[in-house]
Amino acid sequence: MAGSERELVPQDGVGVADALQRLWTPHRMAYIRGENKPEGESSSGCPFCGLTKLADADALIVARGETVYAVLNLYPYNPGHLMVVPYRHVADYTDLTDAETDELARFTQRAMRVGRKVAAPHGFNIGMNQGVVAGAGIAAHLHQHLVPRWGGDANFMPVIGHTKVLPQLLGETRALLADAWTD
Repeated sequence: MAGSERELVPQDGVGVADALQRLWTPHRMAYIRGENKPEGESSSGCPFCGLTKLADADALIVARGETVYAVLNLYPYNPGHLMVVPYRHVADYTDLTDAETDELARFTQRAMRVGRKVAAPHGFNIGMNQGVVAGAGIAAHLHQHLVPRWGGDANFMPVIGHTKVLPQLLGETRALLADAWTD
């Protein structure tokens, strides 16, 4: 075998050489296993409640308001995927106060403006999954997703390879968004 082909054959003899290049994302196993997800409705152990105690850069918090904050998703679908989260540990959208509802809406608008300024997406997916059955990964603490979208961003990688290629580290993305948020 030629040198480059030899590298495709697993050294331990497990698996079949198939000439495919692989992007290994072992950090995703924490998400798949559900690590750090809170049990039940309690705020104890809730990652969203815990983030607010950390420095913004460490928590990937882009901006803080009076009743909500914007934070990058640790497992983003696209670069700039952030969430608007109330400080208060509340599960259901209908349980938000008027002030929380208003600020959540204003933060969503601001996040769209900032995203457009920083990365010029062609559109956005915005939404929240209410309850585990609806797809909420952390159902006990409401959070609204804002996912920037570009034409062609759903290519063969996620569709066939179940892998998302992100061109920027989360810390760099947070810094760009946080800087633009204050402009």
